[in-house]
Amino acid sequence: MKIHKILILSVIALLISVNYNNGNNNSLRAEVDINGYSGETIQYLIKPAGKSEYKNLGTVDLNGMKASLITLKSKILFINVSEKIFYDPESLLPYRTERTNSGFWVKEYRTEDYDQKKFTVAIKIFKGAKLVKEKIIKANGPIQNVNLLLFYLRKQPDLKIGWHFTAHVLEELKLLKVDLKLLSVDDITIPAGKFQAYHFKSVPAKFEIWMNKNIPQVALIIKLKNIIDCTISMKGYSHSQ
Repeated sequence: MKIHKILILSVIALLISVNYNNGNNNSLRAEVDINGYSGETIQYLIKPAGKSEYKNLGTVDLNGMKASLITLKSKILFINVSEKIFYDPESLLPYRTERTNSGFWVKEYRTEDYDQKKFTVAIKIFKGAKLVKEKIIKANGPIQNVNLLLFYLRKQPDLKIGWHFTAHVLEELKLLKVDLKLLSVDDITIPAGKFQAYHFKSVPAKFEIWMNKNIPQVALIIKLKNIIDCTISMKGYSHSQ
């Protein structure tokens, strides 16, 4: 098994925005609407073994452009993954990502620069200070970052069973066409309490998401199906204005 694949799972896992406050679902912050991403901090537990944290740092300057910035930090076994994602706050499409993977036997830095007008993404991979791989991938439409797909779900005002959308997302050095469909509205129980949740499933069967039906529409559970099965569940949620 390549360590790259394990790291991919950790990055996909960070799609999840799950909510918790003293085990009571009535304490969800209803004042956080679909535009209130800035200031969110969310912690996760990753099974079989790991944890992660997501933060939305709001608007920043990226080479003279206004961009939104989220950071994702996770630890799976002995691997630490740290990622910055700069994206367009309107379209929710990525501008640039910066990721560092580190552990006892690996130290890798990777950048992805997206041109959403030319539908390209330029990827560079470094080992230490040495550039070891460089590639440009072209699509026939916008290229999405898998971690931003949940933001797109949260932006939809009137979700109904059967709703779906298709996106081209980057998976390592190739594009993956994903169709994400709303299958049902389920009653679920997690350590945070009982919730009604939208249940989404992807084709190909890469992941399932249960997203809170009420505001804030954060994901409550995510299940990943790849080389190893992985389940992500919330540990904590906070929001500061």
